[in-house]
Amino acid sequence: MTTVLQATKRETGKRSILTQLRNEGQLAGVLYGYETETTPISLDYRDTAKAVQTYGSTSVFKIEVGGKRVNAVLTDIQRDALKGHVKHVDFLAINMKEELEVDVPIALIGTSVGVKEGGVITQPNHTLKIKVNPSEIPDTIEIDVSELAVGESLSVGNVRDQFTAFTIVDNDDFTLATVTPPAAPVEDVDADAENVTADDLDATGEKLSPEKPGRED
Repeated sequence: MTTVLQATKRETGKRSILTQLRNEGQLAGVLYGYETETTPISLDYRDTAKAVQTYGSTSVFKIEVGGKRVNAVLTDIQRDALKGHVKHVDFLAINMKEELEVDVPIALIGTSVGVKEGGVITQPNHTLKIKVNPSEIPDTIEIDVSELAVGESLSVGNVRDQFTAFTIVDNDDFTLATVTPPAAPVEDVDADAENVTADDLDATGEKLSPEKPGRED
């Protein structure tokens, strides 16, 4: 799916300009790449956010700036460390006839055997780098973990041959999912400690022993 985003060339070099853009509902960005001079741009914040939410961050967008439209993919999103809002985006202009490398989100599907046995599944990596035709970039890459048992891991080498529409760039040992054993049960507290009563404590709150009588009234 392709959507058009209107962009305007912007000035650079002054922090006040970026602040002004944010106050005006604009998003700072840069456009670079195939047959495109690196160009600082600004886009409507809401329109850009809506387009990314609707079509996905891996979609091909048409960026229109200075009367020219280019096909581009989103390569970087910078967020404010405190407030979390997006403050800058990078768009890479591409040749629709040439494959490119992109990072695509991984979606684990199925309930693993190990989880059914009480194990815990973890996902150490959340994206896969693939080489693919721009028109065939998937929104997500689904990885089936149904057969993963406790103590086992699933890596790129285990699934590489399952995909033919694109080539996985990451190495075979790139881990996708792991099932760890269930947490060991907490040991029972000493039965004597559980049965302590107020009469068993001295004035300092310590448990009495036969050699340490309590204070007499």
